[in-house]
Order: sequence, then C-alpha cells, then structure tokens
Amino acid sequence: MKRAQENQIVDLRIHNLRDWTTDKHHVVDDAPFGGGQGMVMKPEPIFAAVEDLRNRESKIENRESKIILMSPAGRRFDQTMATDLSKESHLIVICGHYEGVDQRVIEHLVDLEISIGDYVLTNGAIAAVVLVDAVVRLLPGVLGHEHSAGDDSFSTGLLEGPQYTRPAEFRGWKIPEVLLSGNHAEIAKWRKEQAIKRTKKNRPDLLGRGD
Repeated sequence: MKRAQENQIVDLRIHNLRDWTTDKHHVVDDAPFGGGQGMVMKPEPIFAAVEDLRNRESKIENRESKIILMSPAGRRFDQTMATDLSKESHLIVICGHYEGVDQRVIEHLVDLEISIGDYVLTNGAIAAVVLVDAVVRLLPGVLGHEHSAGDDSFSTGLLEGPQYTRPAEFRGWKIPEVLLSGNHAEIAKWRKEQAIKRTKKNRPDLLGRGD
C-alpha cells in the first residue's frame, strides 16, 4: 500500500468521526434504546462525515462514492468482492465499533455491509485494513508482476497449490520432479491437481465453485 500511494495509484485517507460532532465532548456513541450492554455509534456524526466526504469527492473528481460498513453482521468478504471493489473509483469505509452502529446508518447511508470472517474483533478499523489491502493489491501497477494476483488462492475458485524454490533438496526432502522437467503443460497440470488436493483438505466448501 505504501508503494501504491507513493506511485499515486491510490490515495488513502483516515478520518476521525469526532471531527464531525457538534457537542463540546465530541461524543460519537450512546446507550442503546431498549437497554442492553455496550454502546452504539450515533448516526449524526456518521451521516455528517460521509456526506461531507462524498460531496468533497464529487466536486473535486466528479466521482461517486461507494459506502461500506465493516460489521460482523455483513456479507462475508471474499476475493470476488475484492475484485469488484477494486473497480470502484472511490470507497468510503466506515469502521464499526462498540455494539455496532445505529440501524438508520445501515438503512439509509451504507451501500454494503462487509464482514471479513465469522468472528468478532475489537473494532472495525482492523477489518478495514484487511479489506483495503486486499482491494489495493488488485489495482493495476501495485504488484511487481501484473499476473501475480491472478495466481492467488481464491482467484480461480481454488486454494493456491504448493510452491518450491532453491535448493532442490533440503534436509533430504526433494521437490517434485515435474517442476524440474521443463514441461510447462505437465507442470500446469500438476499445479492444478495440487490446488484441488489442498482445497479438498483445507477448504472443501470451495469445491464446485471453480472449474
């Protein structure tokens, strides 16, 4: 991401919701209606921040913004979603916190709720970093090799197969002979077989999604 910013491929900015509060204590959360534990993020600063940032972007770049909320209640993030988001011109990512955000934010402001997995984190900023990294690396010019992302796990619907490098033998463990054969068709076939084998072992739920 650092290289992508230095090369002006992407412009990443972090904003503090408290900058859009109007009370002297800069409060961004309150107790939930109906009782219950924890605090809920208030709608006023979120709406104010997103609308302000969206208007700025629209005036300067004439681009529309897609609004994302990081939430354990969202759709599970995957490589297909990362690819789709990498094609958007501007993303605004709201980092959920505490017990969540006021439902009116979700219903009237957010375009997409995203979860990075079936577990709960301390706050949505951690999840946002995962999302941003997965999306940015798909932008043209970010990776060292233009085809690198296409070989990643999940890009073909399967996990990526095993990789080897020098030495060809280490502590008596030799690499598969096919990788030394120079036969690219056989190597490709072997890698596909290994990818299927690894997927069947570690993520059988993925089988049937790819070819």
